[in-house]
Amino acid sequence: MKLPVVVLAIALTLGAMAAFVAARWMSVAQTSGSKVVIVELPIEAGKPITANQIKTIDWPGSTAPHDASTRTTDVEGRIALVSMMPGEPVLPGKLAPKAATGGLSSIIQKGKRAITIQVNEVVAVAGFALPGSYVDVLVCGKDANSQSFARTVLSRIRVLAVAQETTADHDKPKVVNAVTLELTPYESEKLDLSRNIGVLSLVLRNEFDTTKTNTAGVRLQDIVNSPSTGATTSSPAVQAEPATQTVTAPLRQSSGPEEIHGSSR
Repeated sequence: MKLPVVVLAIALTLGAMAAFVAARWMSVAQTSGSKVVIVELPIEAGKPITANQIKTIDWPGSTAPHDASTRTTDVEGRIALVSMMPGEPVLPGKLAPKAATGGLSSIIQKGKRAITIQVNEVVAVAGFALPGSYVDVLVCGKDANSQSFARTVLSRIRVLAVAQETTADHDKPKVVNAVTLELTPYESEKLDLSRNIGVLSLVLRNEFDTTKTNTAGVRLQDIVNSPSTGATTSSPAVQAEPATQTVTAPLRQSSGPEEIHGSSR
């Protein structure tokens, strides 16, 4: 009589364990996914996000982006700090503060300023200086002694806009007559002074190159006195050696003094 009771107790215990495991699994399954707001249609920097540009999808909880928006109502109407493409999750770092009014002022980083300079096709790197690109700024002018010089005055400066556009089409370079740069207050002062003492040029650089350019500049004598061998050098000390060799190298070999009479040697 005791055997059925033992079997019944074991069965009840196993049933309870199975029910607990099933309930636990259902609980995990319900909480493993989370809602994430992603981009449905392309979003331009500096413009408010509309309802048709975003949507909510289920995202596995273990891989959901940190602090990603979970409700479209929290994103709709916010100003985008950067351009976003379909499929991207909408993160807080990509959005301007809720009180932002949009436009260029909303995408300027804290502590920076925006200043616009007039350019031509050459200065604007033939239209390849696009919003989001990084450039160096050169000035070519004359010093206090009326000596010509060229020097890099600003290094790794972000382009905010070209003409009135803050978004870029990298497949279609656009020639414009104005470029807006993002600068610190001190850099803004340097740029303003530079454009009043000479001609400005933009030098396009690799977007992943974070090194700062710091050179002594080039003067007229550095060009006039440079060697004409076609070799490029990085310092005046290196340039001096090939220049000396070019001047002192004999045109032909000679064993000693020679005397020439008419056509006879």
